[in-house]
Amino acid sequence: MTKADLVRSVSAETGIIRKDVALAVDAFLESLKDSLKDGKHIEIRGFGTFKLKVRKERMGRNPKTEEKVKVPARVVPTFKFSRALKEDIDAANQNLL
Repeated sequence: MTKADLVRSVSAETGIIRKDVALAVDAFLESLKDSLKDGKHIEIRGFGTFKLKVRKERMGRNPKTEEKVKVPARVVPTFKFSRALKEDIDAANQNLL
């Protein structure tokens, strides 16, 4: 699902025009980015949590030349699904097993 699909779906479900839904979705995503840039984590109950994780410095290798390369420490965003969402998805997709 793309952002445009999401906007279309929310617009159809709520009756709000697509332009207004697109503004709300963009504002939500921008707020999410800004919070992560500020080092905060975002918890959306029943959905999941966006957090920042520190990756340590490590030794890697260039797969082409096999040369060892130092990979610097960095901060990466992560997302952890809530237990409730995982259970809902599992129950809805049991037919795939």
